[in-house]
Amino acid sequence: MTKGTRRAKLATVENILIADLSIPAHAEAVVYLLNEYAKDEMGGGAELSAFAKQNLVSELETRQGIYSVIAFVHEKPAGLAICMEGFSTFACKPLLNVHDMVVAPEFRGRGISMRLLAKAEEIARSLGCCKLTLEVLEGNQVAQAAYRAYGFDGYELNPETGKALFWQKKIA
Repeated sequence: MTKGTRRAKLATVENILIADLSIPAHAEAVVYLLNEYAKDEMGGGAELSAFAKQNLVSELETRQGIYSVIAFVHEKPAGLAICMEGFSTFACKPLLNVHDMVVAPEFRGRGISMRLLAKAEEIARSLGCCKLTLEVLEGNQVAQAAYRAYGFDGYELNPETGKALFWQKKIA
């Protein structure tokens, strides 16, 4: 792909914005895109539950410090980054975690993930955050390459003690 072709593809992204979940098109886009992510192998390979689809928007609206960044291409939802404000105790400053990130399959390869990350960084800077964070699966080489290209790397305090691991304990 030539630089001119790449620019033309990037130009097809009409709008990257922070969702206003009171606008039906924004709310529907968040649910649609998160469901697309869930159905993808890297999102678990299964649709969101009916409960999640029905309640996601109202639950997001009740929480402070959550920013849903949406990319639209020709008014179609193309990408989503759900970002959540956290706090770095070591820096004593806020941080912004890119909690969920998806580009719908038909829009991949157009630079949308970079534009979503740029918007997340813009939000982080406006909040006075010390860093952006995210988690990525070991097997998701495509996402890892995109995140590295944007400047992300594994987290470590000291190379001798190694990189941080992201663990979970599910609570029923």
